[in-house]
Amino acid sequence: MIKLPNLDALRFVLATLVLLYHVPQLCKNQGLPFFDGLPIFHRGVEAVYMFFCLSGFLIIRLIYLAKQRGAFSMRNFYMRRILRIFPLYYLVLIFGFLFYHWIVPQLGISFETNYNLTEGLLLTVFFLPNVFAELYDPGGILAVLWSIGIEEQFYLFIAPMLLFIKPGRILSVLIGIAVLYFVVFHLPFTELLREYFFVYFFLLFGGITALLEEKGHLQFLKSHPAIPLAIGIITLLFFVTDLFVFEILWVRNGITVVVFCLFLHALAYNNFEITVRNRFVNYLGKISYGLYMYHVIALNFVVFIFLKLKDYENFTDEITIVLINITTFVLTVAMAHLSYRYFERFFLKLKTNYRK
Repeated sequence: MIKLPNLDALRFVLATLVLLYHVPQLCKNQGLPFFDGLPIFHRGVEAVYMFFCLSGFLIIRLIYLAKQRGAFSMRNFYMRRILRIFPLYYLVLIFGFLFYHWIVPQLGISFETNYNLTEGLLLTVFFLPNVFAELYDPGGILAVLWSIGIEEQFYLFIAPMLLFIKPGRILSVLIGIAVLYFVVFHLPFTELLREYFFVYFFLLFGGITALLEEKGHLQFLKSHPAIPLAIGIITLLFFVTDLFVFEILWVRNGITVVVFCLFLHALAYNNFEITVRNRFVNYLGKISYGLYMYHVIALNFVVFIFLKLKDYENFTDEITIVLINITTFVLTVAMAHLSYRYFERFFLKLKTNYRK
């Protein structure tokens, strides 16, 4: 399958937005100088939502094309997902529990764990970290796993469902399910879906966008350069302004999913006629899973160091803020690189055994 352009660069940008979202939060909680005065510092959740759209876009497209070739294997699909997601997920999960239950007390830092360890392990090991994070606020290293749980839950039902649907009917079935779930999600009596962030419609509509393209229904988006340019400008404004912050949730989510899916389409099919070829940026996108998973660990380390450094008080608040952000970013990249090279790549090589 031909690799779509620009998506690695997008992954890197989204992971960076999540990092920018969490840095001022922890600094504020620990009494360190912070800056979050621009809308872009408050778009971490939205960056994750675009990650969801991207995951649905790629996964549903992969399943659809495999079914068209008569080569879809649910066993191979799940083995590839397991080898990509599980090793790093469970590594960070184990470290997170050790960090808050053993390392933090050893460092003399006050942190209250208000949950039963067995319950916490059961919820996170069996793909419900979003429920765990919302119920107990277990600390950033564990809380950040919520989004991985949403993707794992999505994979559990999307592959069996599509297995029994003929390729020609997949698009219509997905549209029906996505629209129905979007409506149900926003009904007054489905508060639990919203409380625990079961936002599967982002993944579903991402997949629908890919299938619409495969069937040739989105050619009009390529008919004039002004169309992708407008999509790009709207997406940029979404992240750097408050123009799209609406109080009514279904309106905000509806606009978000439309903007994100259009932007993904424009990037993946190069409607901008610009391909990101920078090797460093693309590599950072390649290790973006690690950037996302390790950034809270790196941030906790950096904040701890600054809290212990007596000399940091000689810095201005502005210098301290810059140093914390840069140090966290560099350390996150280093951790993600080492993890990818010496840990994740071993499992990624095994994925080739489960490709047809």
